[in-house]
Amino acid sequence: MIPNIHTLTLLLATTLTTPTLAATNHPPKPFHPSKPILLRQSGGFTIGGRVIPHPTIPNITLSCDHGYIEYFTPWRPRRTSIVMWHSSSTQTFQNRWDGGEGFKDKFLRRDYPVYLWDGPRVGRANWACAPTSYAPDYRDQGNFVAWNFGPRWPEWWDDVQFPTESEEAWHQATSGRYQEFDSEASVELETDAAVVAADSGRLGEEIVYLTNSASGLRAQMTAVKSNTTNIKGIVCYESFGYVFPDTAGVAPGPGLNPFGPIVVPEEEFKKLAKVRSIQFLFGDHREESFIYLNQSRQAAEWINSYGGNAEVILLGKEKGLKGTTHIAFADLDNDKVAELLDEYLEENRLHHYAEDEEK
Repeated sequence: MIPNIHTLTLLLATTLTTPTLAATNHPPKPFHPSKPILLRQSGGFTIGGRVIPHPTIPNITLSCDHGYIEYFTPWRPRRTSIVMWHSSSTQTFQNRWDGGEGFKDKFLRRDYPVYLWDGPRVGRANWACAPTSYAPDYRDQGNFVAWNFGPRWPEWWDDVQFPTESEEAWHQATSGRYQEFDSEASVELETDAAVVAADSGRLGEEIVYLTNSASGLRAQMTAVKSNTTNIKGIVCYESFGYVFPDTAGVAPGPGLNPFGPIVVPEEEFKKLAKVRSIQFLFGDHREESFIYLNQSRQAAEWINSYGGNAEVILLGKEKGLKGTTHIAFADLDNDKVAELLDEYLEENRLHHYAEDEEK
């Protein structure tokens, strides 16, 4: 008898979602970029924050200043979770500049659990415990330089890894954003919630933060505040901001201090040296005089002075990734950027599967 379409669909679903003994006991075939993404589960939750009472009405409250996590668990997950954290939008991890595959799907194909993080008052966690405001800031052309697309608007780098002829790509890049709250107070608020998430174990017992721009500073501060050893790695693509010990002779940044430096007690700073590996990566066309490149070298030196493992990598000069932008994981050559992250995870023993024993 010929099975009907409903029977075929059921058989296919059973084949895809039922683990076999061979799949469980033996390592997978080498990674292939077209490997299907097979999920055990996905979802989301809020974490951290406060519940505050109404100032005048009894028994009325507001839950606020929490973070929001969207998660994806592969069918056969690796032990290490990748927490993707951007201060402007999780969209940067979901697609390449031209709409191609982003890091979220690339690393789900590699069987890493992926967590997309929105900090308090940002994106899907925007209910605040205090008044906030928004005023149009007209930042599109200013972002052109900040995102390392070229030396000045609208002069692109000749080798830039961006589809320069695509108006839609430019529109997606400039509009796929959240409102940002750049201040040291915001760093403290966001990392308070991130610490709860990290210490809770709900992100896994081996966490690698994958960060960009202002979230690099936030991931460093989360590690400084954390009470556990769950944070195994921090990978910062063009971190704007660094943490220093109070013995370094570094002064905190002026005013609201949106991008550091943030100075912490020496004993707290030493927690960064306990993270298995920290990478500060910079795109192409960055001069040695670039303030955040200089600060990254200083921060890495301090981390290593306490026995840590931090390094600074120039993607253009040292890895041959010419035209790399501020957001390298969204670049047209993000396959090559992903390969570097593969190497990082393997070199630091963060690539094993959940059922494997540490070797």
